[in-house]
Amino acid sequence: MSDVFSALSSPVRREILSMLKDRDMTAGDIADHLDVGKSTLSGHFNVLKAADLVSTSRSGTTITYSLNTSVVEEMLAALVGMFGHGEDEGN
Repeated sequence: MSDVFSALSSPVRREILSMLKDRDMTAGDIADHLDVGKSTLSGHFNVLKAADLVSTSRSGTTITYSLNTSVVEEMLAALVGMFGHGEDEGN
């Protein structure tokens, strides 16, 4: 889970995930919304893929990115398990 938290530490990567929550997007679509260079963006994609937060599909030279919701759900469940579920537990 530490690689997930590391991936989430970057505002750019959080913005990418936020964009992907609504729909799958190509690398070009994402690049059009961000003010970062292609090599920097590629590095962000690599970190997100390594943390399994995004998945990719390729059609010719076009790469489409999708949010891996199962990993996000697992991470949220782990956090709830570690810190409680928000109900008053006598604290």
